[in-house]
Amino acid sequence: MPADAKTRRSLIKGLLSGAGLALTGSRIGDVLAQCVTPAVVTSDKLRPHVPGGVMSGDVTATSGIVWSRADRPSRMIVEYSTSENFATFQRRIGPAVLESSDFTGRVDLTSLPPGADVFYRVRFQDLVDGKAFSEPVTGRLRTASIDANKPITFVFSDDEAGQGWGINERFGGYRIYEAMRRESPDFFIHSGDQIYADSVIEFEVKLPDGTMWHNIVTEGKSHVAQTLDDYRAAFAYNQLDTAKRRFAADVPFLVQWDDHEVRNNWYPGEQIGAAEKRYQTRAVSLLAARAKQAMFEYNPFRINQLDPEQIYRAFQFGPLLDVFMLDERSYRGPNSTNLQTRLDADSAFLGSQQTEWLKASLKQSRATWKVIASDMPISLVVPDANPDVPKGTFEAWANADNGAPLGRELEVKEILGFIKREDIKNVVWVTADVHYAQATYYDPTRAKFSDFKPFWEFVGGPINAGTFGPNDLDTTFGPDLRYVSVPKDNPQNRSPAALQQYYGRAKIDPQSRTMIVSLHDLNGKSLYEVKLDPEA
Repeated sequence: MPADAKTRRSLIKGLLSGAGLALTGSRIGDVLAQCVTPAVVTSDKLRPHVPGGVMSGDVTATSGIVWSRADRPSRMIVEYSTSENFATFQRRIGPAVLESSDFTGRVDLTSLPPGADVFYRVRFQDLVDGKAFSEPVTGRLRTASIDANKPITFVFSDDEAGQGWGINERFGGYRIYEAMRRESPDFFIHSGDQIYADSVIEFEVKLPDGTMWHNIVTEGKSHVAQTLDDYRAAFAYNQLDTAKRRFAADVPFLVQWDDHEVRNNWYPGEQIGAAEKRYQTRAVSLLAARAKQAMFEYNPFRINQLDPEQIYRAFQFGPLLDVFMLDERSYRGPNSTNLQTRLDADSAFLGSQQTEWLKASLKQSRATWKVIASDMPISLVVPDANPDVPKGTFEAWANADNGAPLGRELEVKEILGFIKREDIKNVVWVTADVHYAQATYYDPTRAKFSDFKPFWEFVGGPINAGTFGPNDLDTTFGPDLRYVSVPKDNPQNRSPAALQQYYGRAKIDPQSRTMIVSLHDLNGKSLYEVKLDPEA
């Protein structure tokens, strides 16, 4: 018998033995419905523990990824049901979680009913004695609906544990997660900066009014991340937050990354200069490889079998909505003055392959609304302010010259022109990065390049980080600011205690097919709302 089969047989025996059942017959694959829960192990020390709770993500109409993490070598087991009381359920025997993945594991639940709430519970079986099981941790995911008569709600935001503002339990932790959870969204777009690998967390930070901000601290967040374990520790830190764990157990995630998963404003091939004293590893591509591995380990990603490192991907939510998740880090050229006159490797932002994928995917979409999740805004000027970078270097699409498209703006020009030529309707952009909220209407009559359909872009964030902005605006594509959440003289890097943390919410009504997008503060208060009618 192959070793894997022996392990699997041993696992089933352990499950049934713990449940007080005899093993009979040859059907010992994935034990399915009506199997009782394994008996409780009395000693808590013998149990595997589940320090990060559970998450789900990358949902489709018939599937969803369930993620969790143990504290020791264990076998991941997922039971799931459309009944909250698990009156009947199915069981999936998942992977062995080992040191090689920091004890994280994923199970792809398939053949699920569309548009349904699927309840799941995760348990880990100790691989040493085979008898000790963790306490079950429960969660819920909602599969994508294929019913045109069901409404869709989603939320979006980004940036947590930034600028040293970590988990302050006296403040309520990452309390914006609880406000978003109350929206009962179908899914959450995390627009990046899930961690701040380049930011340390100290026990106390003095606020401008003289009071103290108190952080939970860990050894892993006492220095910038350079090793694989450092990046893992940064992801594990955010899972210490109660509000985030509760949200993650209730709402599926669609995740992308931005710069702080690796280092501020990074790009492939970058070498960290001598002015930055905190890093011994200078090759940013090496840091990025470690960071990406940790990000995949700590998120419910569905891995692309053809390209296991690919982050950009699309999701279909029936006839009302398609979502296109971009990757604006992996394929970009170096940060520069961003004034190139042609589109090539130096001026790339998405890169040619991803751009062609986006254009083809938008053209093929038959959904009423096409939402592009971009981790950086189109027209807000974001300078690269790293200490070893010349002044006048830019980090995002915009180059601050307010003229005809140049540099990375050439990609925007290509995408927007394609959308108009192909008459692709109802494209909306959601984004983050700048640490305040904004609603922008792009009007070709105001633009230096005008060969595009009007569209909206909405900025959310931060979840729990310093508040900045407002940023300068590049007028190349005719942005018309309809709402900005912070005043022009807003102090920079305000703590979450200033209550300037934000998220966006979108609701699609199935009867009118309108999309209502609103921007909210960390308590859920609506600050701005606009009704978008679909183009026929």
